Amino acid sequence: MRDIDIQTINTIAKEAGEIIMEIYQTGDFGIEAKSDDSPLTKADKAANEHICDKLRVLYSDIPIMSEENKQEAYEDRKDRERYWCVDPLDGTKEFIKQNGEFTVNIALIEKGIPVLGAVYAPALEELYYAQKGGGAFKQSAGGTQRLPVEKGDSAKILRVVASKSHLSEETKRFIDALEPHTQQIERTSKGSSLKLCMVAEGSADIYPRLAPTMEWDTAAAHAVVLEAGKGAYIYTQDSDPAAYLHDPKTFAPLAYNKPDLLNPFFVVV
Repeated sequence: MRDIDIQTINTIAKEAGEIIMEIYQTGDFGIEAKSDDSPLTKADKAANEHICDKLRVLYSDIPIMSEENKQEAYEDRKDRERYWCVDPLDGTKEFIKQNGEFTVNIALIEKGIPVLGAVYAPALEELYYAQKGGGAFKQSAGGTQRLPVEKGDSAKILRVVASKSHLSEETKRFIDALEPHTQQIERTSKGSSLKLCMVAEGSADIYPRLAPTMEWDTAAAHAVVLEAGKGAYIYTQDSDPAAYLHDPKTFAPLAYNKPDLLNPFFVVV
């Protein structure tokens, strides 16, 4: 880690954010449909090109896995101990809706674990970042704060954040099953990887993601979550949702560079 400066990665994320905002402000997004019917815009492509170009120049020995690049077969990457995991525009649907809740995600993965992450929300001008052993931070107009900055009282009010565009029936049932374990549930919806960051900063207590995501959707924010002293754990279908509140570390953590880049269902707590 000594050869990688998190501030350099933060700068690349912010530069990509500026490129995204230039397109965002024109309203001309050049929307296409990818093979899985998810949207792709000019901003996704332009931000991806900038991030990948910068990383290749600065860290030519570290491979890049990005949502917008061709994915390598597992046989070709299975022994890879270190690589970049990038989502140049996470929350493309939120970008198209112009609600501001989209992010630039850049993570460094080592041996299946995110050890560095930068999550930049350009429309909100908020940056979350972390590097293993160095703590997690939020930078905004109010300055830079070490995470977490808030602490809730889950015995009285349980603050649950869920997806704005992908709220599944499984997630609704998970949240309903938490009701007997707290006096009140406060529900919030948010776009992109900002949901993981809300748990990291302490503005949410739990984020159940019982709908599909890919590794690049979560890697950067997961690094922030880990350095904030929290975790993302695989959801076990037959478990009591309250178990994730009482002893989440009994569940397996979310891991990276899997044969299938699709994440299992998980809970951040």
